[in-house]
Amino acid sequence: MIPTAFSSDGNLVPGDYEMTLDELRTSILVVGTGSSPSWDTPWRARLVENLAILVEQLWSVGITEIFVDGSFVEDKDHPNDIDGYFVCQLRDIASGELARRLNLIDPNKVWTWDPAQRRPYPGSPKRQLPMWLVYQVELYPHFGQLCGIRDKWGNELEFPSAFRQSRRDGRPKGIVKIIRRTT
Repeated sequence: MIPTAFSSDGNLVPGDYEMTLDELRTSILVVGTGSSPSWDTPWRARLVENLAILVEQLWSVGITEIFVDGSFVEDKDHPNDIDGYFVCQLRDIASGELARRLNLIDPNKVWTWDPAQRRPYPGSPKRQLPMWLVYQVELYPHFGQLCGIRDKWGNELEFPSAFRQSRRDGRPKGIVKIIRRTT
């Protein structure tokens, strides 16, 4: 079921929400709830179009479990980007094969998670991956590894756990799984 409201703390109501790209485009995550006159629907729509490019590329190489999160799934008028992860095999990342296949498709060759490939972005202290610089979307591979995000007790989490809690206070929040349209 697609959510129609945010929780009282401004997060997507806890749960996993399966959405097609078309459903995402018309969801509260893009069009808002009508409660904020500064809700940036055009920006959010642009982020989803950029996400769609990357999702289509992942689908074309056989990746089907793709999740999005971050400030995009919060009641935030203008999120900086879309964060997410996808499930893959360690061997495909370690060998570089997945990035190679994706970069054959992407005209900007943005598929890398090498920290040395991060570049400065004007006005930001954080260096960004090429994917973010071109699309304002960051999708990370998940193959069972820890992700660098910690819970309130300091334990490092895997992406599935980390992305289902608020980074501010550790409260549970919702996440979106992007699925293909069923016919």
